[in-house]
Amino acid sequence: MYMNGLFFGLFMAFVMVMLMLDLFVFHKRDKVVTVKEATLQTAMWVGLAIGFAVLVYFFGDWMMPPTGSEGGDLQAYRSEMVQEFLAGYFLEESLSIDNIFVMIMIFTSFGIKKEYYHRVLFWGIFGAIVLRFVFIFALGALVTKFAWLLAVFGLVLIYSGVKMFLDKGEEEVDTANHPMVRFASRWFPVTKESFGHDFFHRVDGRWMMTPLFLVLLVIEFSDIIFAVDSIPAVFSVTTKPVVVYTSNIFAIMGLRSLFFLLSDVADRFWLLHYGLGGLLVFIGVKMIGGEIFGWEISTMTSLAVIVGILVVSVGLSVAIKRK
Repeated sequence: MYMNGLFFGLFMAFVMVMLMLDLFVFHKRDKVVTVKEATLQTAMWVGLAIGFAVLVYFFGDWMMPPTGSEGGDLQAYRSEMVQEFLAGYFLEESLSIDNIFVMIMIFTSFGIKKEYYHRVLFWGIFGAIVLRFVFIFALGALVTKFAWLLAVFGLVLIYSGVKMFLDKGEEEVDTANHPMVRFASRWFPVTKESFGHDFFHRVDGRWMMTPLFLVLLVIEFSDIIFAVDSIPAVFSVTTKPVVVYTSNIFAIMGLRSLFFLLSDVADRFWLLHYGLGGLLVFIGVKMIGGEIFGWEISTMTSLAVIVGILVVSVGLSVAIKRK
């Protein structure tokens, strides 16, 4: 399968326009993002994702032309793409919540002021868009050629899910010994003090990294670790690169607003961490079962399980007080 080049160009142009609006219009000044602003922005990104699903329903075969028997019923092909996109989007969005908890720990451990959170997250998302493109299309090519890799990814997801379930998720970030901090401090000059929102600052005629840029590096590093689990998980519901990539991009583009929406109430959803661990185990079993035993779990069933685990975990977190 291949992606329509014109569609990809239009989609990336849309992404760039939204990023520029966000940086130069909505957040051109450093400020603390309020819960109201985060709620409106989260609703906007969810709405855009749903709107894109509608476009897929009408133009899915243009975005990614079907091959072989898939072209027999275009309406069925488009409907399947819509289901796969929504399943991939909600799966990526659900798993990204755990990444939000990690980001909160990173910002807290480095003592970053809240008015600089958005700047770091913006450039972190920008880097993630580039890295996801390379990762997804390389992985898509491998899965197309070596289908048995899905079973291997399934084992990785089961391991990650069990580890997440057993882990309380309360570790602090070691700011001095983090791999990215040690790497940057060894090879580049780094200031010990911050200079506002600057990533680089000139000190005694010499350009140096600031602690804020170190935080950005740590955020990018955590996203790479996160992608090792989340991207193979999306491949469990679809192997179409266009669906995997677009669902990923919509999810991570909305990650910033979701971060600000949940950052002050993250501790209330204490059971969500365990629910996401169970979700990874389910996806891993699905991938292994489908590749080795020929199990067929429909996209709608997967979507129902994803949403169900998310709703139940949040609901129980609110209903049951943490000791």
